Amino acid sequence: MTQADPAGAGGLKRRLGLFDAVTIGLGAMIGAGIFAALAPAAAAAGSGLLPALAGAAVVAYCNATSSARLAARYPASGGTYVYGRERLGAFWGYLAGWGFVVGKSASCAAMALTVGLYVWPGQAHAVAAAAVVALTAVNYAGVRKSAWLTRALVATVLAVLTVLVTVCLTSPAADPVRLDPGAGATAGGVLRAAGLLFFAFAGYARIATLGEEVRDPARTIPRAVPVALGVTLVVYAAVAVAALAVLGPARLAGAAAPLAEAVRAAGTPELVPLVRAGAAAAALGSLLALILGVSRTTLAMARDRHLPAVLAAVHPRFHVPHRAELAVGAVVAVLAATADVRAAIGFSSFGVLAYYAVANAAALTLTDAERCPPRVVPVVGLAGCLVLAFALPATAVVAGTAVLAAGAAAYGVRAARGTA
Repeated sequence: MTQADPAGAGGLKRRLGLFDAVTIGLGAMIGAGIFAALAPAAAAAGSGLLPALAGAAVVAYCNATSSARLAARYPASGGTYVYGRERLGAFWGYLAGWGFVVGKSASCAAMALTVGLYVWPGQAHAVAAAAVVALTAVNYAGVRKSAWLTRALVATVLAVLTVLVTVCLTSPAADPVRLDPGAGATAGGVLRAAGLLFFAFAGYARIATLGEEVRDPARTIPRAVPVALGVTLVVYAAVAVAALAVLGPARLAGAAAPLAEAVRAAGTPELVPLVRAGAAAAALGSLLALILGVSRTTLAMARDRHLPAVLAAVHPRFHVPHRAELAVGAVVAVLAATADVRAAIGFSSFGVLAYYAVANAAALTLTDAERCPPRVVPVVGLAGCLVLAFALPATAVVAGTAVLAAGAAAYGVRAARGTA
């Protein structure tokens, strides 16, 4: 596949404009990550939380720029799976797609469980499964329905976070001294925290994986990705500063619900239910975008027979990969109903960092005529992905490496049989 547009027979329909693409990117990024990732990141970095956020943002910017240029060149479903296949070879595309589908399926289940824990803690698994079923139904009805729901969820989350930041920064409990990154931070801790915080930034891939459904992708995607990433960085920086100012790194690290604890520390415990509602909306937005992204990558891999070919079907009326969406929804619903996968943040980060390492390597092969980004961008992105991936907690590194190795072994077996 080169510049050919697959949106003909058996393809998806281009229905998303710039605003929709930006909104879907925001829905994926301004999600439960900011409610969940701050505490483990503070535990790793201590007073170096803000430098860790900056480091994650730099790597995310490089990845986003590389992905946007590649998405403009290959406006098809599948994201880095397609870019790796076209620029580096079938194996590298497959490995990126495998890591993304497995890692992000775990992330979907984690986001669904987050919804359950905030909405009805006593029945968290049942609520999580119900949320997956409901959002899969929304996605099944067409990508525009998903975009409309994402708008509502993003608006809700941004409103809640605006209230939280305002309350915390104007509180007498806020102390600028707590923002000093110089005391007790280590380079290893900052890198580990940056890897964990990358989990919260990784949603811009959703814009690229939906490339087959974006109008005028050569113009829309390169504009949408940096806008979504820039807005997210501003929001995350404001929230991190507000939480640190009222809690300090040690108290933030020990908080089970850090943003709820922040409004308590600011002297407004009556806002805790609002923060809980915002967290639930954020998790729903992330889950909606994640299911979209995983199902589109599943579609692309099924088209190439790396996954069952039956999953490559596109609904004749709704123009969505309905079988891939149902399969992903079923797997995630079972995981969310039966397992506690909140520990999947590190594992998911490893898989996604590997995914973007392939994207940056693919971007290095673009020519000037193909609008290659400045060479420093994919070089820094590739190096940053590898450094952050192996700076993650050892359990995440081991689990992520094992999953990639299993995928590579499966590819090798199929190649030996002549079916890869």
